[in-house]
Amino acid sequence: MDTTGTLDEALQRLHVSGPERFGRLTNHAPMAVEALAANGQAAAVHRWLDLYSSRLEEFPAGVAPVTDADWASALGDPRRAADWIGYFGRELAERPWRDVLALWWPRLLPGMYGGSTHPVIRVGHAVRTLLAGEGTGPRLTELAHGLGYWAARHRPVTGLTSVTGADSAAAALDAVPPLADRRGGFPDRLARVGRLPVWAAAVTDPADAHHRLTELVRAATHRYATHGHGDATMLVHAATAPNAVLRVLPALPQALWVPSLQAAWTASAAVTAMYAPDAPVAYVPPGPVTPEEVLEQALAHGDEHVIKLTDTALDVGDERALAAALRAVQLSEPLR
Repeated sequence: MDTTGTLDEALQRLHVSGPERFGRLTNHAPMAVEALAANGQAAAVHRWLDLYSSRLEEFPAGVAPVTDADWASALGDPRRAADWIGYFGRELAERPWRDVLALWWPRLLPGMYGGSTHPVIRVGHAVRTLLAGEGTGPRLTELAHGLGYWAARHRPVTGLTSVTGADSAAAALDAVPPLADRRGGFPDRLARVGRLPVWAAAVTDPADAHHRLTELVRAATHRYATHGHGDATMLVHAATAPNAVLRVLPALPQALWVPSLQAAWTASAAVTAMYAPDAPVAYVPPGPVTPEEVLEQALAHGDEHVIKLTDTALDVGDERALAAALRAVQLSEPLR
């Protein structure tokens, strides 16, 4: 983890910006700079941020403060993003961050599908920094921004019908029925997801939940290498969303691990249903590479989703995961 202060400087620079632009596109910069710093690339953080800065918008105006008495009425209202961020800023100033997270995680978890799963991913990056080092002001503020964005974009998935699944995460992802109607963006497609396979439904033990979630992250990352062409950007989230949940588990009471697994599976499977291609393609990477070389290629490419998938691939750590990261470099438009 970065100990140079660079990450804190970058977060301070970013906290004057809002969580979105154009009212719908996520600000990925806090997640990407954390991924770079966490993987030994702190020296590149500000240079990358300079390239990305044209995509940042000013912090939005508030409507009214969120309070303990009325928070439920503000949940899922994107107009209240500034209000929610302010609320969590106050909470984290008064109470240990783990306590705030443990209280709000089960409230927010059913709505992790809003904002194209980006809010939970941002929280996952913020929690990783807090678990790895000192809870500095900028890192606690980043958690407030992530939780606030999640509360503002909170969107549950309802009315799902279970279909036959499989024992392994990889086979269960293969069994996901693709949407017949793939028009529109993430919210429109998500509303049409009605059938998902059963997987890991019988898990009750927290340790088993952790194991299964690790398996899901590995399977979804591997799958990107052969299925990422369905949508090079959106299919990244089939891996990065469950990995965000996996990163948060050590900071949560173990009683929350099983429902976290179930929500992460729904997210990964739903993204797969919305964006999977009609058929996989074979992908063979151009020779053996080291994790350091893959990270260098991702950084040179610059796209925020490529950086974040590479970050997850490095967590998985095997050759197929590294191949998936290289596939993302191949499929995605570089940051310019």
